[in-house]
Amino acid sequence: MTDIPSGSGIVVRADEAERLTLPANVTTLLAEGAGTNGAFSAIRATLEPGADGARPHHHSKATELFFVISGSVDILVGEDVVTARAGDLAVVAPGTMHAFAAGNGEPADLLIVFGPGIERFDYFRLLRDVVAGDASIADVLASQERFDNWFGESAVWAAHRAASKQKRV
Repeated sequence: MTDIPSGSGIVVRADEAERLTLPANVTTLLAEGAGTNGAFSAIRATLEPGADGARPHHHSKATELFFVISGSVDILVGEDVVTARAGDLAVVAPGTMHAFAAGNGEPADLLIVFGPGIERFDYFRLLRDVVAGDASIADVLASQERFDNWFGESAVWAAHRAASKQKRV
């Protein structure tokens, strides 16, 4: 991330952004709250076809915006699952249970913005560490308040993902 000399903004160069590679998912860390004066945090998620992006959760303070750059993404919003395609925008209000996954058949690339911005990059690093065996699910659960990321269950999402996996078989 590069500060603009006047102090009025930032520029994140593609080759400078930190990339976290997980199975079926690459998360690119773009901007955190400190770099945006708390206005927003932003990441880019690139998912393989049918890959899960995030399990059901909600944020008590943050609004989450999903902009689909390419491919399609299934998004749980409350009790509904919608499919967003390239060029589509979905916004999830605080307190609303949501989840997302790439649609079947093609990779998905999306920009995800959280507002207001907090320091979230360590959350995504923690997920990487869980996959690597260097942290546990208990560590993730213990971080829910710090990162305003509260996990939950959704029968609607579970049924949708089960049906999607059946279609891939």
